[in-house]
Amino acid sequence: MTKSFDALVINKKEEDFSVTVKKLNLEDLPDGEVLIRVHYSGVNYKDSLASIPDGNIVQSHPMVPGIDLAGVVVSSSDSRFKEGDEVIATSYEIGVSHFGGYSQYARIPGKWIIPLPEGLNLKESMIIGTAGFTAALSVQRLIENNLTPEKGKVLVTGATGGVGSFAISILSKLGYEVEASTGKATEYDYLKHLGANSIVSREEVYNGKLKTLGKEKWAGAVDPIGGEALASLLSQIQYGGSVAASGLAAGNKIPTTVFPFILRGVNLLGIDSVYCPMETRMKIWQRLATDFKPKDIEALVQQEIGLEKLPDVLPTLLKGTARGRTIVKL
Repeated sequence: MTKSFDALVINKKEEDFSVTVKKLNLEDLPDGEVLIRVHYSGVNYKDSLASIPDGNIVQSHPMVPGIDLAGVVVSSSDSRFKEGDEVIATSYEIGVSHFGGYSQYARIPGKWIIPLPEGLNLKESMIIGTAGFTAALSVQRLIENNLTPEKGKVLVTGATGGVGSFAISILSKLGYEVEASTGKATEYDYLKHLGANSIVSREEVYNGKLKTLGKEKWAGAVDPIGGEALASLLSQIQYGGSVAASGLAAGNKIPTTVFPFILRGVNLLGIDSVYCPMETRMKIWQRLATDFKPKDIEALVQQEIGLEKLPDVLPTLLKGTARGRTIVKL
């Protein structure tokens, strides 16, 4: 077995902060029942936060970030997994307090791992990653709250991001009329290719002025943005409609009133992809391998990179310049 391998290591000592590719040994990896040869990882918003000194994501240093990984089992003391199994591990403490996916090898607790579903390969699973899983979980919750295609348009905010892009693809495949919200006029063709029926500017969702109640525009929405934009969105949801909220790119406070909830019966659905129960996690991944799988999954890939490019690429999600998914080949 290899004695050393490459990994991206983040370290912070007082005022010194570094993000560099280093050589590690298997002995450097944390405890876990399953040793995985990582083939792919992905870049998520939390990974970008981990790459800056004040991101408040990483709980201890040094740390190997990367909240997603897919690879092949090298060895396992967990009876559910054996050498040669293709597996996925996302979320939980991975890349936050437990060495993550930006490493050629990872040692992961068995309870955080799922078998690669039939219908996906390792690369496709990381094109999906936490972003696609969050989008799928959002769509599932909307469906469970009686959102059907016949009820009207479904809005997706932050449409060019990873969650937004996947939400558009999934909803379109399921027959919903999808309206995408973005501030990037150059990406309209991309959004249309994913399945958006129409596109609106960010200002049409939130123009800087909050209303107690606005015109009822959308039957439901997927929102990875949060903040005042989410408050404005809630005031424009149709009677009995739902918003699946999963992010805070625009802030963590929602300055809304009770009126959308008590006068229109609007539902605000919280989406947690980190500690999502394993039973639900398996169900969602199975759907991502079948009826939720985008028709053109490669269209969601902005770029495929190696470890050496990560220090430059990670901050792009914080600048709002990313589109779709960046995947990391190891």
